[in-house]
Amino acid sequence: MNDGAVPGSGGAAFATNRSKRVVIAGAGFAGIEVAKALRRAPAQVTLLDRHNYTLFQPLMYQVATAALSPADVAAPIRALLRHSNVEILLDAVEQVEIERSCVCTASGRNLGFDFLVLATGSQFNYFGHEYWKQIAPAPKGITDAVEIRRRLLLAFERAEMCEDETLRHAFMTFVVVGAGSTGVEMAGAIAELARATLQHDFRRINPASARIFLVEAGS
Repeated sequence: MNDGAVPGSGGAAFATNRSKRVVIAGAGFAGIEVAKALRRAPAQVTLLDRHNYTLFQPLMYQVATAALSPADVAAPIRALLRHSNVEILLDAVEQVEIERSCVCTASGRNLGFDFLVLATGSQFNYFGHEYWKQIAPAPKGITDAVEIRRRLLLAFERAEMCEDETLRHAFMTFVVVGAGSTGVEMAGAIAELARATLQHDFRRINPASARIFLVEAGS
């Protein structure tokens, strides 16, 4: 931010000038909460995000393991901020020019600001091995979560059709790297999928015999 912290409820910094411009990049938890806090502030508030929905990310692992549908964890941004002074743009930040107090977007917009909130979230670290993304998508967004779910369910289908016992065991072996909250939840959800949800769905394999490995570098 170029003028100090943005007041959470539209305090003195806004009261002195009704034309203050606030640009919020990202409509995750932080971005949405800032926009809600400023919904009645005497300011021009613009919220940018690459999607027209916001995600409840703590439950993305359940989408990835077929316990929830994507619609259960996604909410339209415009519906959340319908009765507010917030302008919502489906756009992405390409560059921030500090000297000009300007945000340049992918669509070619140049948005001037008095206050800038960068709430663009985080991404998984592949430790310089970007090709790992193709092998192991991370349950950060709907697209990757649905891809993980597709791979999980397809693995059991392939095991059901497989005649080679060694290959069948390979299809039913799942490795989760990282024992943070997401990794632990994913491993547990895969176990629940195998031992409860799919328990009676196959004839040639026993889904409960699936092997799940949780790999963690720390102690």
